Amino acid sequence: MRELFSRIKKFLGWGKSNQKNISKYHLTNEQITELEKRLGFPFIDKSHYIQALIHRSYLEKTDIYDYSNERLEFLGDAVLNLVVADYLFHKFPDEDEGFLTKVRSKLVNRQTLSQCAEKLNLNEFLFLNRNLNEKSDRGIKTILSDAFEAIIGAIYLDLGLDTCKKFLHNVLILPFINSGEHLIDQNYKSQLLEYAQSEKLELPVYKIINEEGPQHDRTFTIQVKLGENLIGVGTGKNKKEAEQEAAKNLINQIKK
Repeated sequence: MRELFSRIKKFLGWGKSNQKNISKYHLTNEQITELEKRLGFPFIDKSHYIQALIHRSYLEKTDIYDYSNERLEFLGDAVLNLVVADYLFHKFPDEDEGFLTKVRSKLVNRQTLSQCAEKLNLNEFLFLNRNLNEKSDRGIKTILSDAFEAIIGAIYLDLGLDTCKKFLHNVLILPFINSGEHLIDQNYKSQLLEYAQSEKLELPVYKIINEEGPQHDRTFTIQVKLGENLIGVGTGKNKKEAEQEAAKNLINQIKK
């Protein structure tokens, strides 16, 4: 197992030179102890966790990939999906692939992961350009969810898959499943379509009414119209997200 972890570290570019580079970023002994307490276990190599907390905005160098948490985020995302899929497969033996896919998507989406990061107060440990606090709440949630995935990657490298499972079961999976959130239908476009059909109305019509921001960070505003008078508006980082938000807002209007 040690040899396997060594190969993974080498593949990720985590060698002695990288550990030397990461040493310029510090958490105090008190901060390390507090982070261990919040995650639920002691660390073997704290440098993994420090790198997991370095957002690219904090770095002035152009070659950020040796320092930021993006590579650990990539690894953590893969581990997260494996652990969640394994849990759901055994938890719901009578459910089909469609149900499992929907529940997994709710568990691993940005909103759920950022909430976990907030509960752990990871923002207190982040190496982050504080000017980002002036950005939208959506952007901060992305930073937090990415950091949460990077922490998963750090746990995997430091302590292995079993510890990742215990961590994710405790802070993410069991609280989510026990709350019953996996049974809530969050496909608002589908709900709106069903309402239109039940009321014998024309199908909802979606239209982009605004696009703004640079090409790599666009924000879309979409309007959905149902019948003559029912209109909802939503925004999102992509068209699908904006459509869901518009449908959700229109459904809330209808319920009122």
